[in-house]
Amino acid sequence: MIARLKGLVDSVSADSVIVDVNGVGYLVQASTRMLASLSVGQPVALHIETQVREDAITLFGCVSESELAAFRALITVQGVGGRVALNILSVLTPDQVAHAVAAGDSASLARANGVGPKLAARIANELKGKLGGVAMATGAPLPVTAGARVVEDAVSALAALGFRPMDASRAVSEALAELGEGAALNDVVRVALKKSAR
Repeated sequence: MIARLKGLVDSVSADSVIVDVNGVGYLVQASTRMLASLSVGQPVALHIETQVREDAITLFGCVSESELAAFRALITVQGVGGRVALNILSVLTPDQVAHAVAAGDSASLARANGVGPKLAARIANELKGKLGGVAMATGAPLPVTAGARVVEDAVSALAALGFRPMDASRAVSEALAELGEGAALNDVVRVALKKSAR
């Protein structure tokens, strides 16, 4: 089982990269976000998820452990294969995926190719509470469950001001991380607005 590849970029296509490791070229499927950052000849180290099927062995590459964790979580959802998971990670970072799931923001998930409203809702529902480690790996706070009424009201207030659910959830989480769980609604909204204005 291949878990990591370290070598030179041999070539890059629309959905994959060939990594030359001591003269052996490995074809690795990857997100367009990652592929856009690669150039031929550059050294690269990728975390790999290997999928073995009767007719093929497919390597999926991620640049970080948090991206690999998000990929692995996504492919546990029925209807999400490796390619669809990479499509999601092409439009959302692992941190954004975790926040979208925590906020129930299926619209953000549905921005990815191959993800319709029903599948996006299934992803948000099935992964709720399972992506904390992904967000923690990127240093981003997840929505706090304590004082849920304050959290809901603050997210609603920001949504009324035009924030997307995922962005509102993130701003409220950051505000609560700074203020503590017993914070008043007005303070949470004020700090969340200040943080999102940075």
